[in-house]
Amino acid sequence: MAEGEVVKNKQVIFKGYVTEFPKQSDMLINTENPIKLKIPEGSNGVLVKNLYLSCDPYMRLRMNSPDKNSGSYFSSFEPGSPITGFGVSKTVDSGNPNFKKGDLVWGVTGWEEYSLLASTDFFFKIEHLDVPLSYYTGLLGMPGMTAYAGFFEMMGCYVVGSAGSKDKVDLLKNTFGFDEAFNYKEEHDLAGALKRYFPEGIDIYFENVGGKMLDAVLLNMRIHGQIAVCGMISQYNLAKPEGVHNLMSIIYKRIRIEGFVVTDYYHLYSNKFLDTVLPYIREGKITYVEDTVEGLESGPGGLIGLFSGNNIGKQVVFIAHE
Repeated sequence: MAEGEVVKNKQVIFKGYVTEFPKQSDMLINTENPIKLKIPEGSNGVLVKNLYLSCDPYMRLRMNSPDKNSGSYFSSFEPGSPITGFGVSKTVDSGNPNFKKGDLVWGVTGWEEYSLLASTDFFFKIEHLDVPLSYYTGLLGMPGMTAYAGFFEMMGCYVVGSAGSKDKVDLLKNTFGFDEAFNYKEEHDLAGALKRYFPEGIDIYFENVGGKMLDAVLLNMRIHGQIAVCGMISQYNLAKPEGVHNLMSIIYKRIRIEGFVVTDYYHLYSNKFLDTVLPYIREGKITYVEDTVEGLESGPGGLIGLFSGNNIGKQVVFIAHE
């Protein structure tokens, strides 16, 4: 494409606020939106071509109305506008001295072929190109930083995972190296299942499920156990969130529960996170699986599938080559 050319810019448009389980029809594809491949005169923004998009559970919460999201750390999607999320992009034009034409970057962008970004507060230049670019939507992007922030000081533990199918349990145990794993859908007594795997109690729990699982975990925590909370996906599509009934365990066992938001840790990205994770990737010490769909038209299905457990591995939408 020539600089300054006007092209059609395919987009995924958010139709309106969602109250319960989202549907693909809550998003529509717009193929007619034009965009000029040059930033406006005097702008310090960045124009990017989007290559990969990340499907992440928190995006469901952004489908809520602003009043329901009041007090949260993110804003609701705007009906009639493209949805936004983390992605990998290539800089087409820039008025920002930190980014130049041709730079590969990852950060928050639009679900569209090209995005004109006024803010680059959460944008990072990709310096290491010896790993797949798509990794910067997951393992080397926001989800990887989330895992690092919640777990790094706790490495070397005996680890048990839970998943919703036999194939995923096998993946946890035989590919990802978990010590044990179980199918929570086959357990009638979650607290009993956790007791089976942790007869002496749980020291550390990484919470991104909530609901019945959190209730069962509280009963099985050890004294002075720790819970790092980054999400509660089981609650996102409920009109009324489930209650948690075993909160007295927090007192009896002196449990430390701390919520965290990954953006609080972005200052560690270049000098600690990449220095830790990149050598593991290069040495084959990290196993990573992606579930990729192609084209913006497939994006809504990929995103909605997260809430039915359709994906195996990090859900990625491929948009274009460099």
